[in-house]
Amino acid sequence: MLNQYPLWKYLLLAGILIVGALYALPNVYGSDPALQITTRSGEVGGGTPKKVAQVLKQHDIPYLSISTGPNGLLVRFKTVEDQLKANDDVRAALGSNYIVALNLASAAPHWLAHFNAKPMYLGLDLRGGLHFLMQVDVKAALQKQLEGYVGDFRNALRQDKIRYRSIVRDKDQLELKFANASARDKARNQLEQDYRGLSFGEELRDGYPYLTAKFTPKKVREIEKTAVQQNITTLRKRVNELGVAEPVIQQEGEDRIVVQLPGIQDSAHAKQILGATATLEFHLVDVDHSLQDALSGHVPPGSQIYRWKSGKPELLKKRVIVTGDQITDASSGFDQRSGQPSVNVSLNGTGARIMAKTTEENLKKPMAVVFIEQKNQTKMVNGKKVSKPVTTKEVINVATIQSVFSRRFQITGLDSPREAHDLALLLRAGALAAPMHIAEERTIGPSLGQQNINQGVESVIIGFVFVLVFMGLYYKLFGMIANVALAVNLVLIVALLSMLQATLTLPGIAGIVLTVGMSVDANVLIFERIREELRAGNTPQASIHAGYEKAFSTIADANITTLIAGIVLYALGTGPVQGFAVTLSLGIATSMLTAIMGTRAIANLMYGGRRLSKLSI
Repeated sequence: MLNQYPLWKYLLLAGILIVGALYALPNVYGSDPALQITTRSGEVGGGTPKKVAQVLKQHDIPYLSISTGPNGLLVRFKTVEDQLKANDDVRAALGSNYIVALNLASAAPHWLAHFNAKPMYLGLDLRGGLHFLMQVDVKAALQKQLEGYVGDFRNALRQDKIRYRSIVRDKDQLELKFANASARDKARNQLEQDYRGLSFGEELRDGYPYLTAKFTPKKVREIEKTAVQQNITTLRKRVNELGVAEPVIQQEGEDRIVVQLPGIQDSAHAKQILGATATLEFHLVDVDHSLQDALSGHVPPGSQIYRWKSGKPELLKKRVIVTGDQITDASSGFDQRSGQPSVNVSLNGTGARIMAKTTEENLKKPMAVVFIEQKNQTKMVNGKKVSKPVTTKEVINVATIQSVFSRRFQITGLDSPREAHDLALLLRAGALAAPMHIAEERTIGPSLGQQNINQGVESVIIGFVFVLVFMGLYYKLFGMIANVALAVNLVLIVALLSMLQATLTLPGIAGIVLTVGMSVDANVLIFERIREELRAGNTPQASIHAGYEKAFSTIADANITTLIAGIVLYALGTGPVQGFAVTLSLGIATSMLTAIMGTRAIANLMYGGRRLSKLSI
């Protein structure tokens, strides 16, 4: 018989509706302002909840609950004001060994967690937080790479027993000076074989033959691209240390990175962690030459003067034993003997071998740890702010090598536990491949985010109500069937966003509003086709069947072309454009299900198998 579905189709639709309602439900409950408290190991001590409760009680800060979960300790508050006040007091009480981050925690019942039902993520414009546009200094990455070739060239020429006078970096190229042309030609033949990414040239200057080396254009593009990608990876690791639940870190243009930290309001600490370029170098102290002679201008070849933070000078050998790039793990703590803040360091295999060999050959000799940090210093030049990178190198520790060590050791000489914690964080995350500075910074408060949510929800409701009224008045009972399908469509979109843990932004809400209007297009085509069949004299049952069958190909073509446009937007777009494309594409997929199969199921239940004289359409 016409217009009847088999039982399995009704059961399938009912199952989809139940699952959709289940996974959309967590979004109804909203979220609570919260503090997320973790440690570097991820485990929070058993006494921490009690200590946090005491701090909150001492400062008369009301809170909803304190719970321990896989992501550390979660303290919920009723208002954002209580959350922000508690953040300062709890952070001061727990010390720098704990990571205290501002967050928003779902207020959904715990039983939903058994089904892994979570609310969808909210973007920066809906939740509030920090937005940074980071400018990557790709030229510094090129210079750093080029500087690294100086030592490589020296070692290569020594191994091949090729004599040279000097190797220096001059701007964007290396200059190798030789005593005669034969040595230069021999060096060029060897280096061209070993270093494919460099182009070599010859010059005659002051009677001496020179060999110049600079990066090929292809190698320049490769280094610049790698530097940006490595910085993105490093930033992701650093943001994870900050405890941000759903950050957005993506490339913009050729040399810029967008960092969005939803729910974070501590701008000063975020900037300090994100923009810092910190690493360590280990040098032997030059005990063979006089420090006083070096200070008077007679610095011995192969050595350099470094200074402590206090300004005290130290004569160190230029040769770097190991650097922060060879550090695989770092954690802050306290030295058991002196009680001073310390950082426990682990090296990779290469670094461990070099350290073991160095310590074995230099027992009872002093070794220094140099802390290198690059910050951006802003000055006013001709009434404009000009940001310039400034590199500081400070000796933080000098100790006598008492025994051979390799993979694991400890660094002391730090001023505070916070300094030790931040240094360990930066070493764990890895050094930035190129310095960066913040080109743009925006702070979106939670109240503005809530306002955006309210306006977005209002726009969806208004659009939804107008469509409901129009469909009900114009298509009568069949219009009400379409309205039910439209409501289910919204539930399924929210459920899919939650299941995929996608991030909803204002453009995403715009996509939902557009979907509300587009999703009834299919029903308009079907209902108009049914009217045409009725006017042609067909029976009501035959008209319903023909309306759905004949309109299907047109509906499919229109939705598939729009879906292709959504996929292209997602593939080629960034940030807000992708958010719009996601909700639009999901809305198209769900509307195909609800507008065709869903409304047909309801119509079949109401009219299927009955003798009809007319339809309410």
